Amino acid sequence: MKSLILAGAASLALAMPALADITVQEAYARSAMPGAKTGAAFMVIANSGDEDDRLVSATSDAAAKVELHTHKDDGNGVMKMVHVEEGFVIPAQGEHTLQRGGDHVMFMGLTAPFEQGSTVAVTLSFEKAGDVEVEIPVDLERKPEHGSHGAMSN
Repeated sequence: MKSLILAGAASLALAMPALADITVQEAYARSAMPGAKTGAAFMVIANSGDEDDRLVSATSDAAAKVELHTHKDDGNGVMKMVHVEEGFVIPAQGEHTLQRGGDHVMFMGLTAPFEQGSTVAVTLSFEKAGDVEVEIPVDLERKPEHGSHGAMSN
């Protein structure tokens, strides 16, 4: 009976479609200045799976509050940072770039300053892939063009 159950479970697993397979690349975190109470993380999130996935939230002990943010034009030519409650789609066989001036992970109420060379532990939560834990290096010296692909492949 036990082998029958195991065989059934194995065949069910093989019959299920491949879910999102998420990897995080080129991640870094920074704050605008020493002693700042806010910071942000940037990265390229790749999905090698056959289905789109969605980054729905992020958590970290590094801040009192962590949100997914983007910049939007307020209609008067002024860019404002806004919380993106629905998260970011990570396309199947593609990637989504979180970069300065665009989508990013926002840390508010830092529990300690972001210091050059340290790391920030972050849990990224996806609809399908579940939680992905990453150690993000703090890089206060990186210029905005670093970590940006320019043209993204999807």
